[in-house]
Amino acid sequence: MEYHYTVSTRKSAEQVIKDLEENLKEIKFGVLWNFEIHKKLQEKGIVFDKKITVLEVCNPFEASKILEIEPMVSYFLPCKIVVNEEDAGTKVGMVKPTLMIKMIGNEELTEIAKEIEDKLVSAINKAVSD
Repeated sequence: MEYHYTVSTRKSAEQVIKDLEENLKEIKFGVLWNFEIHKKLQEKGIVFDKKITVLEVCNPFEASKILEIEPMVSYFLPCKIVVNEEDAGTKVGMVKPTLMIKMIGNEELTEIAKEIEDKLVSAINKAVSD
């Protein structure tokens, strides 16, 4: 089983990010931080031309529910969705929350993580569809 979920599209990274932000709002997730890795590296004087953006996303209600059960899950939060622009298009993906949460060994948390993962996969798929 893959540790990540990744899909490709011909859309630009900018368009995917815009669409993704709208889709996330529909499922009550917000973007806490939009970190453009390529720009940060360039600010530090490093030649890096590949556009990579990390969106840290969270649904506060889901986060609260999970943290009530196991505060150490805060190590995994917020969820990250990565948008990677390449010559042939854009890749969008994330580490699967279900695989990270399995390390805790709590079936209730695994079920919640599966619901969150399904919502995020749906938002990603909607964002990359043409």
